[in-house]
Amino acid sequence: MIESNPALQHNPSHTPARRWPYDGYPAMLKATIVWHVLALAGLLIAPHAWPWWLASIAVNHIIVTAAGLWPRSSLLGANWTRLPTIDRNADAIALTIDDGPDPIVTPKVLDMLDAHGVRATFFCIGAKAQRHPELTREIVARGHAVENHSQFHVHTFSVTAPGALKREVEAAQRTFEELTGERPYFFRAPAGLRNIFLEPVLQKLDLRLAAWTRRGFDTRERDGAVVARRLLEGLAGGDILLLHDGNAAATQEGEPLILAVLPRVIETARRQGLRFVTLREARPPL
Repeated sequence: MIESNPALQHNPSHTPARRWPYDGYPAMLKATIVWHVLALAGLLIAPHAWPWWLASIAVNHIIVTAAGLWPRSSLLGANWTRLPTIDRNADAIALTIDDGPDPIVTPKVLDMLDAHGVRATFFCIGAKAQRHPELTREIVARGHAVENHSQFHVHTFSVTAPGALKREVEAAQRTFEELTGERPYFFRAPAGLRNIFLEPVLQKLDLRLAAWTRRGFDTRERDGAVVARRLLEGLAGGDILLLHDGNAAATQEGEPLILAVLPRVIETARRQGLRFVTLREARPPL
């Protein structure tokens, strides 16, 4: 049985205080702004050198785009790729599950987690949660955390303008708060891809970006043993694991990959003396 944790009790009327101090925009965003200002000034002072100023802007855009295409990068802002290094996380790992809720797969995942006494973090898509509100509430009722994985999970998320980014992330915040009574603490970008304007949006909405340490690529791999090996090779305390209950591939026998992989992951982790926590439980004391 999963132990009750008072810190995760749900209070629909509770609006959490700010959990992380506002630390300004990421250095790369500030550098990009300065870079553009200098290039514009250079263009005004030496217009004949416009190819060089244009090239400098292009180089900046290439660097920023590359940083956004690297899901585990912290160049565009703070990013949880591991659990915080505090004593209580030394033997802890986090199981994160993306792209649900799925009406077929998610209930089976919940039953499997119950059977093993494991609590997980579900990064859900707002529109799917609205289609399956009872299932979304069931995730929380069983002691797991529901976090923000955007409202529509669009493939163009990483090239979205600041205003549209805010609307997409904020819509999901409202969705999950209305359905579960809790505001998400964490955000994971679709496919982990983002742009330089996301971090200011997350700060305004009091969200922390979360990536992962290890992923199984279970949306396209059909061999459960391969997925499990990717997750377990070098597994250590502080790791954040990524699997999918939505958009998951199936084994040769037609079973969702996550159901084939979870027992092996859980049993191996426990043999190594590791315990499972949600990302919320892993946060440092405020």
